[in-house]
Amino acid sequence: MTERIILSLKYGTRYPADYVNVLYNACRKAMRGSFRFVCLTDDPKGLVEGIEALPIPDVGLTQQEWYRGGIWPKLGIYDRRLHGMTGRCLFIDLDMVIVSDLDAFFDLPGTFIGINETSAWGRDPKGAPKLCSAIIAFDAGSLPQLAEEFTANKPQILNRFRTEQDYTAATLPDISYWPDDWVISFKRKLRRPIGIDLVIEPKAPPQGTKVLAFHGTPRPIDLISREKLFWDRFPHLGHGRVSWMARYWLDNGGTLP
Repeated sequence: MTERIILSLKYGTRYPADYVNVLYNACRKAMRGSFRFVCLTDDPKGLVEGIEALPIPDVGLTQQEWYRGGIWPKLGIYDRRLHGMTGRCLFIDLDMVIVSDLDAFFDLPGTFIGINETSAWGRDPKGAPKLCSAIIAFDAGSLPQLAEEFTANKPQILNRFRTEQDYTAATLPDISYWPDDWVISFKRKLRRPIGIDLVIEPKAPPQGTKVLAFHGTPRPIDLISREKLFWDRFPHLGHGRVSWMARYWLDNGGTLP
């Protein structure tokens, strides 16, 4: 049986260990059978038992380049050796909320599978696909050109592409996409209209949702923090702790700020 590996990435201080722990526990509930959960990180402190903490493969980035637009260290997941891993990998960004049935993401065949944000986010159902790499599937070690070409031509690639997912989309000839209803956007599907978002909390993910995507502002932690009066970006003014997000966070081992 092909090994199943869930990959995550944590570096710097933007995402504390809580994010990784919550993701791990939510994945355990949404998976049948065995899998490995690997966090590629520069700081393993605070990660719970069951998470394999391994160094982020080096693709030639300086510390300053880690924090420019995009998540360029993510290209390390395409390392041809990837710490000796073999099998099917499912990479999940730390600000994704796992709702149900992650097994389906491993069962769908494809060289490289990601989110088509054009149709999944409801921007233009008939428009040209645009890759979002917040949850992607591929075979370990099968796409080394993404890491190696970047390392060999880093200045040119950083100048040409705004994000690592734009570079990935332009480099790979064979990209397929998840069904649109598997990964839904918090902003597009659950956020209340302007004005109403001041008095009614966002809708909870509907039945059948597998993963809830947070892209840009807000992030999941913003919906449960008491430090911010308003957690959304103007003209949206969502405020107050969102009850279903707080339950998800606590049920999966997180702590409320």
